Amino acid sequence: MTTAPIIFHSVAAMRATIAQWRRGGDTLGLVPTMGALHAGHVSLIAIARQRALRCIVTIFVNPAQFAPGEDLSKYPRTLAADLEKVAAAGADAVFAPLAPEMYPAGFCTSVALQGPAAAGLEDRFRPAHFGGVATVVTKLLTQALPDIAVFGEKDFQQLCVVRQLVRDLDMPVYIIGAPTLREADGLAMSSRNVNLTPDERRSAPALNRAMQAAATRIVEGEPPAAALDLAQAEIAAAGLALDYLELRDATTLAPMPELSSKPCRLLVAARLGQVRLIDNIDVKRGRRGP
Repeated sequence: MTTAPIIFHSVAAMRATIAQWRRGGDTLGLVPTMGALHAGHVSLIAIARQRALRCIVTIFVNPAQFAPGEDLSKYPRTLAADLEKVAAAGADAVFAPLAPEMYPAGFCTSVALQGPAAAGLEDRFRPAHFGGVATVVTKLLTQALPDIAVFGEKDFQQLCVVRQLVRDLDMPVYIIGAPTLREADGLAMSSRNVNLTPDERRSAPALNRAMQAAATRIVEGEPPAAALDLAQAEIAAAGLALDYLELRDATTLAPMPELSSKPCRLLVAARLGQVRLIDNIDVKRGRRGP
């Protein structure tokens, strides 16, 4: 029998309970999400529970990371189902604030970003996105003051931005990157996958297949540019409109014109119908990444 998590809607209520836990010597793990939880999110909760005595899942569709015309209104909101998943996963609490709690009247602070946030990947197509991410993550980390926070590797540029943010602002929290969970056909799990039509869903795994094949070619010695050109053609042939496919340094996200001893990632984004898919793999770890 699962125990229902405590539900907080205010920072004050969450902090009061965290203070009680701290007095008892408990450590705290935080799992920030925008809801519409799936098995990938559940895996983040499992990691947090392994690494800390207490776990809080945040569920907040952050308006600050959506530009005008993006899919804020269409983003799935499934709080009741999310709470069931959180309870089954064994998290202690959920922080589910409304927008005025996070951005009250008069709110006017932002975080200036460079480095991984200006790498010419997601930022090229969503220029306001990482400013919104950095703002909400900074707020969540200072509101809860966790010992660890768990973010999925699927949003790899976001993970790099968060790690840089924590380093630069001396936040006393350890950021854990959790491996991407995939469907049986290789498609990275995402809350947006439900918006794919049946035909699009059948085409979507081509994105990962092309990346895996490119990674194999690069590791076997083919020049990255040639391997990526072939992968781009494979992606286009499957009916996806490519935004980018890049080989990048796994820490700085600087371009890597050739394979080196440094950790590296292939990162991709493409559009399929009304859905934008992103993915990435660790080139040197072989098929399916970590």
